[in-house]
Amino acid sequence: MTSPTSDRIQHGRRRLALALPLLACGLVVPPVQAKADVHQSSQILMGTRVDLTLQGNDSVALAAAAETAFAEMTRLADMMSRYRVTSALSAINLMAGLQPVPVQPELLRVLLMARQAGQASGGAFDATVGSLRDWDFSHEHPSIPSKQQIAAQLRLVDQKTGLLINERAGTAYLTQRGMQLDLGGIAKLPILQAGLRRLQSHGVVNAMINGGGDVLVTGQLNGRPWRVGLRDPRQPSQLLGAVALSQGFVAASGDYERFFMYQGQRFHHILNPKTGYPTHGPHGVTLISEQLELINGVGAALMVAGAEAGRTRIARTPGLDALIVDADSSLWLSPGMAQRLRRG
Repeated sequence: MTSPTSDRIQHGRRRLALALPLLACGLVVPPVQAKADVHQSSQILMGTRVDLTLQGNDSVALAAAAETAFAEMTRLADMMSRYRVTSALSAINLMAGLQPVPVQPELLRVLLMARQAGQASGGAFDATVGSLRDWDFSHEHPSIPSKQQIAAQLRLVDQKTGLLINERAGTAYLTQRGMQLDLGGIAKLPILQAGLRRLQSHGVVNAMINGGGDVLVTGQLNGRPWRVGLRDPRQPSQLLGAVALSQGFVAASGDYERFFMYQGQRFHHILNPKTGYPTHGPHGVTLISEQLELINGVGAALMVAGAEAGRTRIARTPGLDALIVDADSSLWLSPGMAQRLRRG
């Protein structure tokens, strides 16, 4: 397959960005009317906009706490970025097939989460999908690798045997030259959680962090639970409804977030580690849980594994609620999600 040229591609990501400038990917958090006890701030991190909304009695303290939280999230994002040549993650990729690399405790934790996510999903989640390095979903230069490129790189996608983690020594090692880690599907929630913990350490009780499809909340807003609107993957400009939360995580994955159209086919950024191509399963998955371990990496895994496997996994995982929009546009809600979701 030849790479598409810019004049033959419909830039879906760009259209969404222009049409929906105030909406997060997969999730929508209604704007809060400015009040003296509410602090709101935003920064670009991990390739997306991260918004903080805090409420408390001391506006100066809230602003200071937000600055500290952003500093911590920036530190961790820089550590785990595959696009920064000086990052710890890039060091692991660079030394693939050569030697183990010492890693910081925060990165070690995320790598262990990646390993657990891979085991729990039967390989549907695989952080070594970064080895499929010739895909480009940017709207400036989108490209599709050739079948030969994908076949050659697909042999390097195998975190089960190819990623060795030595917890005692604090090292990580990719066993084959050319292997690359991509932690985009597993690192964001822990990074946002670290920001939330910084806020809490500064005395912030009521907070929401919204990071482009992933939302963390604690406490309340104006004495009521936070309300998070859930975007309809079938019509990303519309909402399915909203959920009220005082504690927990909301995570969304979908084929509408980063994609381009080529010859009538949608190519999106969630790759199937078994085929090397974008998934052909659900259009979107939204998950809610109070426990990071139950939710992290699951959305990407279900996009690969499919709706039926997703329903089975959700049913056997207490504390995890979900909605899944399948490839045929049918909507499925877990019992817990059906109780949470308020339409209209």
